[in-house]
Amino acid sequence: MAHSMGFITVLSLLAIVPLCLSGKTYGGGGYLYPQFYDHSCPKAQEIVKHFVAKAVAEDPRMAASLLRLHFHDCFVKGCDASVLLDSSGTIISEKRSNPNRDSARGFEVIDEIKAAIEKECPHTVSCADIMALAARDSTVLTGGPNWDVPLGRRDSRDASLSGSNNNIPAPNNTFQTILTKFKLQGLDIVDLVALSGSHTIGNARCTSFRQRLYNQAGNRKPDYTLDQSYAAHLRTHCPKSGGDQNLFFLDFVSPVKFDNSYFKNLLAYKGLLSSDEVLFTKNAESRELVKTYAYNQELFFQQFAKSMIKMGNISPLTGYKGEIRKYCRK
Repeated sequence: MAHSMGFITVLSLLAIVPLCLSGKTYGGGGYLYPQFYDHSCPKAQEIVKHFVAKAVAEDPRMAASLLRLHFHDCFVKGCDASVLLDSSGTIISEKRSNPNRDSARGFEVIDEIKAAIEKECPHTVSCADIMALAARDSTVLTGGPNWDVPLGRRDSRDASLSGSNNNIPAPNNTFQTILTKFKLQGLDIVDLVALSGSHTIGNARCTSFRQRLYNQAGNRKPDYTLDQSYAAHLRTHCPKSGGDQNLFFLDFVSPVKFDNSYFKNLLAYKGLLSSDEVLFTKNAESRELVKTYAYNQELFFQQFAKSMIKMGNISPLTGYKGEIRKYCRK
């Protein structure tokens, strides 16, 4: 009975939370709002949507890559497009960090969007805002929720390799470590579970979850929270050594469709990454949220949109802070 009441309580709380999917978002000495470019560059959002659709049509993986790029940017110094900067005389690129090296993608798509927008309205739209819009459009294109993206971010002049290495949750982090990294960004456990739902699309490399198949606790045994038939299937293409870059769907049920099957997989102990499955196995509150989203896709979509807006407002540079880069990589 207590278990049932817990589920009902979470469901009720989520149902009464106001959506607030648009309007002004304050921070960074200024504020972000969806109409920021309505007069200065009215075609900006249309241009982003066009190129994202083109990129995803050519490579379905790109939707998840663009969504992940925004996430990996915001968790390091805020949503300031620092992840796009290449190394130079004064900058060590975040692209060289452990979470990004050999896996971060989508830079060419952002370049293409930026070039088209610069042609339409020079020195007006930031790379940071382009990334936020591309993340939203990628979500919508794959069947996920839509939301009004608050805009007005400016771009940073530097990057943080150490921030990228330390702030972005890793696939083998404990639940508490992941939650702490979210809380340091002003995000809570609800945001953690909802945003993890982005793993309903995309891929992960063998090297990201190999330890679950062979040596989860350092005891040379597989992870007991991983369904054993699923583990056996994964082992066929993710051996003990070699095949590090072999790709696997994060959600094997509907890998290119943004839906709630990611959470259903967690209920069946078929979350691919350890950082996925711990949401169901290591914390009572997150477990109830996983159940809620598995049973109610609409609530997941509503919360995902809210949490994306919240994440997109991590320490934005506004007003006279930062710059509008002409080229996103430098």
